[in-house]
Amino acid sequence: MPDFKTIADFRRDNGPAIRAACAQFVVLCRKLNLFTRAVVAIDGSKFKAVNNRDKNFTVAKVAKRIEQVEASIVRYLAALDRADRQDNDVAEAKAARLKEKIEGLRRQMQALREMGPQVAAAPDQQISLTDPDARSMATSGKGTGIVGYNVQMAVEAEHHLIVAHEVTNVGNDRTQLLAMGRHAQDVMACEEVTALADRGYFNGDEVLACEGTGVLPCVPKTLTSGNTKRGLFTGQDFVYDAEHDHYTCPAGQHLTKGKVRSDRRDTIDHYRNLTACPSCALKPQCTPDKHKRVKRWQHEDVLDRMQDRLERMPEAMLIRRQTVEHPFGTIKAWMGSTHFLMKTLEKVKTEMSLHVLAYNLKRMISILGVGPLLKALAV
Repeated sequence: MPDFKTIADFRRDNGPAIRAACAQFVVLCRKLNLFTRAVVAIDGSKFKAVNNRDKNFTVAKVAKRIEQVEASIVRYLAALDRADRQDNDVAEAKAARLKEKIEGLRRQMQALREMGPQVAAAPDQQISLTDPDARSMATSGKGTGIVGYNVQMAVEAEHHLIVAHEVTNVGNDRTQLLAMGRHAQDVMACEEVTALADRGYFNGDEVLACEGTGVLPCVPKTLTSGNTKRGLFTGQDFVYDAEHDHYTCPAGQHLTKGKVRSDRRDTIDHYRNLTACPSCALKPQCTPDKHKRVKRWQHEDVLDRMQDRLERMPEAMLIRRQTVEHPFGTIKAWMGSTHFLMKTLEKVKTEMSLHVLAYNLKRMISILGVGPLLKALAV
């Protein structure tokens, strides 16, 4: 059995070959006709890097830490003043310790003040000292976060094999839909592939970019309106008629398109009814403004077609959850609480490829058995 140093050196020196082996194994799965169902579930998950949170700096973190250090210095100076008023050996020893702590905090304050301009000058205003490519990322828990990487996966829905993966240091998933969908489509060699993803991937520009590529996204719309809490009608209560290009409101009135687009990108049309709104009996439930306005993106038909796919596939989000969340949980359990052991994005990609290869191997053993898999590998 090789020792840990041999394994570490092999992993460090053979990154491209390891990533190629992972990709080649997925190609083998395709040749064995395991990708007969052209449906993939896409998701991302945050993995910890070899970088303590205290070794990661953003503009907000630097300001907050300076504030904390200043408060600590004030507290220790007050304690030192109280110790100086006491005349005994214990007070003298305590004063010496407090002076050491205050001096350490002042050095820390100086380091933070020097770090501030460096962070402000960084391209994304963030610096990590241990792993320079790791980034501070928010997680689902309120007020929590990790310093790490965002791992993307596309998992096919039939056998739950990972067909595509990518490691990024971008903390959100909003720009990953097309890239992961196309990657999965290429690997599975399908003309069309249905890509299931959660609301974190909802991005009109990404959905539009999927048009004509063979990637059919199924992503629920992000509901950002606060009208429900305010007891008002929401956008879903206004029905669009594509043939006549108007919306029908809950009162049965038609809202027609204005002549001028009035948003920053000139891509949003405003629909309204100037005559019916002021005297409408449902206006208190509709809008506090003089007239109700319904906004429509110029490419909203793309989102309407995606919504239609979702409605024809009501189990889509259940399939997504059952398909892609299990591989993430399994791999994180294997990795333990420390997650990645290597530093920098390229090396982390190699480490992730090893885990994906191991996961797919175990899945294939469960599906085919050891003997048939060895036979397939030998061909």
